[in-house]
Amino acid sequence: MAKFTENQLNDYRYPPSYTEEQKLANSETQVKEAIKGSSALRNKTTKTFGQGSYANDTNVKNNSDVDINVRLDASIFVQLPNGKTDADYGYSDSNYTFSAYRQDVYHALVDYFGSKYVKDNNKCITILPDSTRVETDVVPTLKFVRYDSETAKVEGVKFISNSGQSIVNFPLQHIENGKWKNSQTQKRFKRLTRIYRRIRYKMIDDGIPVGDNITSFLLECLVWNVPNSIFNDYDNWTDRLKESIRHIYTKTTNVEDCKNWGEVSELLYLFVGRKWSVKDVNDYMLQMWNYLEY
Repeated sequence: MAKFTENQLNDYRYPPSYTEEQKLANSETQVKEAIKGSSALRNKTTKTFGQGSYANDTNVKNNSDVDINVRLDASIFVQLPNGKTDADYGYSDSNYTFSAYRQDVYHALVDYFGSKYVKDNNKCITILPDSTRVETDVVPTLKFVRYDSETAKVEGVKFISNSGQSIVNFPLQHIENGKWKNSQTQKRFKRLTRIYRRIRYKMIDDGIPVGDNITSFLLECLVWNVPNSIFNDYDNWTDRLKESIRHIYTKTTNVEDCKNWGEVSELLYLFVGRKWSVKDVNDYMLQMWNYLEY
């Protein structure tokens, strides 16, 4: 007999409660107010928006926090085609560096929330929770322009961690693609993603040694790579979950079968330059299958 009933899986598909959702929304609003009120940033062109599970509507009950991107558009990181220079595309160096911008965002948050609530971390600036908001990770970024050919380009974001690591992602494309797949699967893409995330938390709570590389982001990307037929051709969550695990496990048994899998944005490969490996995923799928007693 399976570990969780159909009714339990059905419950796991739901997002946070209204009260939690309100705190999530408050967090984003407060960050926007902090940036708007900064004298150093007031005349800069910035865009503040949610990303991660909150913005993608895949967060789960009682494990909700917020990732907020504060993107500066005045200074830009560019990845040009081979043999091309900034001058070929009209780009010029800016005197306003990323490190200076990150400091301005940090000070804007301290001025608004108070220093006791703001913690400067390696990849983000964390705002601690209070009665009106959840814990919030603010990521200062610059617009990133990647030329895939001399004329074709895509826009994302890039930032540099305090340890010097450069990180590129495409959060807005991730959001749009997630909406699209959700519409193609009768809203089951995001619901199945929540089920995967809830089970991971259950495994951790039950003392199962889930590897640090198995992140919530990775789980969403794995569900993204599940064929729409698995969402649409089965009439219950037990079968959708079982068949999706079976698919991911089978495809990650051989690296060649999943080497072209992308993250949800479909602008970065899922298994290139990541902290997780194909073997990590394959091992976890077996671990998850056994935990669920299938």
